[in-house]
Amino acid sequence: MIASQLRTGQFKSYPPEARALACRHIQLLRKLPTVFVAVLLREVIGYDWRFPAEREELDRQLSYLSALQTEELRTLFQHFRQIDLTSKVEHVDWVKDPQLFSERLSAYLWSTHQIDSFRIAATEYAEQLNMAKPSQPPRLPRLGIAVIGRGVATGEFPLFRKLRPHGVLFTQVDPQDGLQTLIDAVSARATAHPQPYRHWYIDGGTAMVAAPRVTAISYNGLEPVRQELLHKMQQVIHSGTGGPELMETTLAAMQPDQLGMKNTTRDAMLDRFQVDLLTQGSGTQIYSTIFVQWAAREALRRAQPDTLMARFTPRQRQRPMNELLDANSSGVELDPHGSLVDADMGAYYIWIDQQRLTGAKQSSFLVWFEEHRQALGIGPSVPRGTESANRANLKQLLQWIA
Repeated sequence: MIASQLRTGQFKSYPPEARALACRHIQLLRKLPTVFVAVLLREVIGYDWRFPAEREELDRQLSYLSALQTEELRTLFQHFRQIDLTSKVEHVDWVKDPQLFSERLSAYLWSTHQIDSFRIAATEYAEQLNMAKPSQPPRLPRLGIAVIGRGVATGEFPLFRKLRPHGVLFTQVDPQDGLQTLIDAVSARATAHPQPYRHWYIDGGTAMVAAPRVTAISYNGLEPVRQELLHKMQQVIHSGTGGPELMETTLAAMQPDQLGMKNTTRDAMLDRFQVDLLTQGSGTQIYSTIFVQWAAREALRRAQPDTLMARFTPRQRQRPMNELLDANSSGVELDPHGSLVDADMGAYYIWIDQQRLTGAKQSSFLVWFEEHRQALGIGPSVPRGTESANRANLKQLLQWIA
């Protein structure tokens, strides 16, 4: 089936808001290339569980396309129309299961050497969209915070090497009540600007108390969910069929209630987000450092928060993969020093992801070596590549880099 043959009845399996959105724009969808519509529906089908920022992005996209004339649409999508699909790919029910179609499409494009053509088409489309309908700037300058090194007594590893060229290294920070100071700062921003999903706190251990408007998730808080997921992954491995493809398909189809998340948070969006973290991220199920980094990345990409605090904690020491995936494995040994190396690089990646959002020039970022005197601050008026030995506490640093 091709896009021009779409009917409203084909969206009956979609969640309510997604179904209404697709039906409302069906005339537009019929005018677009099949390959583009199938990829677009992958976003539409999850509309009910998208964060406000994601909904705004999708609405912005559909508004832009709806305003174009037929000839303008033809010009905009000329490169997408040149993508040659085989009947094997086209015959996938891409309306009912756009995720499966996307998986097949990716493999097909690689095998037929069309992946570069697809990327060019997608890049050109994104550029045209952003020129015509630019994203709105954040409601207030973004603030990112990373806390690393919990459990490390001495700081022999040279920290913040990737971030030093972009900000100021502080060497005489007062660590007293430092963690609570940072959490209080996140809570204060959430209280002053209480929009949902705009302020996040991610912890590699157990999340500390934050304001009600702060979206808080933690590695330990998802312990039962992670164990259930590892059990299901073991079942797939022991089945001896399907290989990595079956594992990927199984994880992509996983629902919150299948992992015991029914009524856990009473927040369908957050439940779905956390399931996505554990099923789409490689290693998020077994390493707390990877969980924090991936959660921060996805929160920035999807929710586009004004405030994000990520606290890294010691991960388990590396072991053979069959032991790591064993939900019943006991005697986990932590690796604080190895985790510090991971977290130091993770903080750098979080800063990069924050820089990809609108308003990057006005944003601030602080990374602190927990319980120690080292921190690094980046901000719009902060001198780059410098070092300060002035005594200061974390509250003062936050005020200075803003």
